[in-house]
Amino acid sequence: MVNFLSIIALGFFLGMRHATDPDHVIAVSTIVSREREISKSAWIGVFWGLGHTLTIFAVGAAIILFDFVIPPRIGLSMELAVGLMLILLGVINVVSFFRGLPRAAASADKSVPEAPHSEVVHSHAHSHGDYIHTHSHSHVPASHVHAGRNPVAWLDRAFLRFKVYRPFRPLMIGIVHGLAGSAAVALLVLATIRDPRWAVAYLLVFGIGTIAGMMVITMSIASTFRLARGKQEFLRQLAMVSGVLSLGFGIFVAYHIIVVNGLLSRHPQWVPR
Repeated sequence: MVNFLSIIALGFFLGMRHATDPDHVIAVSTIVSREREISKSAWIGVFWGLGHTLTIFAVGAAIILFDFVIPPRIGLSMELAVGLMLILLGVINVVSFFRGLPRAAASADKSVPEAPHSEVVHSHAHSHGDYIHTHSHSHVPASHVHAGRNPVAWLDRAFLRFKVYRPFRPLMIGIVHGLAGSAAVALLVLATIRDPRWAVAYLLVFGIGTIAGMMVITMSIASTFRLARGKQEFLRQLAMVSGVLSLGFGIFVAYHIIVVNGLLSRHPQWVPR
């Protein structure tokens, strides 16, 4: 009984620690940076954790119960998926930032005196749900133009009417992250727990700990944004920083997997971690 409780406690707290890995935090921060409500941010963490747990449990159970062996090239490809996803999330946030920058268009003919209603175009950022887009308009009567929306906004406009769409994004990110870490977690369990049933139970508890840890992380990030409520420009800059971090870290991961570990070479090197 003592051993069982020790395994449960160890799995839960290691799962919480696992949620704090840099690539995990950077990925969810790119989503939470567009969220303004702490409760919704908590659910982002929950669905990310669920997706991560699904993959960890499925792949880990196959390794523990059926001695499934992941070839090095497949393992590296799963980790590369995380890098590519980080790059995509980073690009989306960076593009959203630049799409929201104020723009001004002066009259083409500078020699002509400015009319009473000069065609000065302004761009204002607006928040709708968990994404931000811009409205561009001039002060000329009856002139109001909507600027092109960013990719996330386009997806939201197309799919937000479906209730499953909002949790689908963090769920899929969690699934991809689970692909990269499932082998390492399963091998660690096999090295310490010999009973397959206890090992599988450990995976479940590990997943619950990961869900709890990520929920705390997303709530903490959202709390930071909540403190800056009303400072729209500062919030946009924070979103920009999270995008740049995600983009840079994703490029670093992809470089390390493709070049250093030799994903495309004849003899790729892969150590689950």
